[in-house]
Amino acid sequence: MEDSSPGDAAKGGAAHGGLFRSLRGSLATLLATARTRLELLQVELEEEKLRLAGIGVLAIAAVFFLVLAVLVFTFFVILLFWDTHRVMASGLVALAYLILGLCCAAAARARANTKSTLFAASLAQLDADRERLTQPD
Repeated sequence: MEDSSPGDAAKGGAAHGGLFRSLRGSLATLLATARTRLELLQVELEEEKLRLAGIGVLAIAAVFFLVLAVLVFTFFVILLFWDTHRVMASGLVALAYLILGLCCAAAARARANTKSTLFAASLAQLDADRERLTQPD
């Protein structure tokens, strides 16, 4: 026969309840950590959106004024050589624009091929969390 008293049953129930309480606490901590990481991700997305919007506005303004400058410069060069070499001046200006356009396209392609730093802080924080969870106490 087993020698058990009512006090032993109460201790077992308390240990069982303590285990579930501990698991619930761990789950709550895990969910809070996940929420914090998602909030960080949201902040990074908002910052990236604002950065891209600012770049877009500046790019549109830059394109407008550069196109205006190119047109005025083209007319200036052609008018400068109107009496002597207007056809050659037009051809050289067009060649210069072609070369500049190809250089810009090459630079844009190189920049597009570079790795983005989007979510870098979130990934670093998740790596740190994983390291903390996997290291022995």
